[in-house]
Amino acid sequence: MTSMSRARVARRIAAGAAYGGGGIGLAGAAAVGVVLAELRMAKRQVGHGSGGRVPVADGRYGHTYDSPGEPPLRLTVLGDSTAAGQGVHRAGQTPGALLASGLAAVAERPVELHNVALPGATSDDLDRQVALVLADASRVPDICVIMIGANDVTHHLPATRSVRHLSGAVRRLRTAGAEVVVGTCPDLGTIEPVQQPLRWLARRASRQLAAAQTIGTVQQGGRTVSLGDLLGPEFAANPRELFGPDNYHPSAEGYATAAMAVLPTLCAALGLWPAEEDRPEISRREGFLPVARAAAEAAAEPGTEVTAAVPTGPRGPWALLKRRRRRRVCEPEPAPAGQSPASDRRSDQASA
Repeated sequence: MTSMSRARVARRIAAGAAYGGGGIGLAGAAAVGVVLAELRMAKRQVGHGSGGRVPVADGRYGHTYDSPGEPPLRLTVLGDSTAAGQGVHRAGQTPGALLASGLAAVAERPVELHNVALPGATSDDLDRQVALVLADASRVPDICVIMIGANDVTHHLPATRSVRHLSGAVRRLRTAGAEVVVGTCPDLGTIEPVQQPLRWLARRASRQLAAAQTIGTVQQGGRTVSLGDLLGPEFAANPRELFGPDNYHPSAEGYATAAMAVLPTLCAALGLWPAEEDRPEISRREGFLPVARAAAEAAAEPGTEVTAAVPTGPRGPWALLKRRRRRRVCEPEPAPAGQSPASDRRSDQASA
């Protein structure tokens, strides 16, 4: 599928989400029978070895930056098992911990991490998660990261419904005062046990949803980062290294790769990047595009950021497409005694 045709599909899905439609399929109704048959076979091979446990990484990061009178930045993570960090064994290997540690280093300020992501969640669950996040009006996060979408594809959640829930979550968080960064639907075509034709259909569906998620998020004032194949050619080239023991969730190296791609956008959203970093670089194929076109291009290239730029234009709203330089993020050092996060929690559902 070309970038232009993907942009048209994304616009149609986003419009359906905005105006109440719900019947647009991700990969086409004619393919559903084939998808279901192949998916049943793939699920026999995928999902073994994770143990169903997710490390709890909640707590304070960057203790060396503690300063009297300066509160920590508040970072909240929402979404599914990828957001929770299923597939790794230590709290410091989860994406939330990696992002909190990296953000603390850039801001030179401690960061308080709270993760409400639920393994197995689809976008329907974001309503509940946002309610948890905003339950205490005195503790609204400075920034939220949402990683969601894989289960929407595998559970055949209508794309318009998926985007509607995500857009609503971004709108509520932005209205409350939080910055929002969405890691869009990963490329399910990279999962090793999945065979053709499901692999092609999964890739197509993933990219369609990712592009539509970008339109919905940008329209509500958030930013997106394309997770693609979580993130970059490393997964296709080294699936044994970058996928976890269940061949579905990322390994520690995979989560670190994803965190490296998302961290610069978090910093930009909080104004921690130099102003010149937000100027598009032609040499990096950055620039201003109609939102749907930017969304389609981002879906095809992992690690690409899209943020709102011009609210109106001859072809509708425009966005800034950025390919930010990734920053290395390292697993945080263990916290001092009495300040370390809890070690484990049992996930409520077994799959991402």
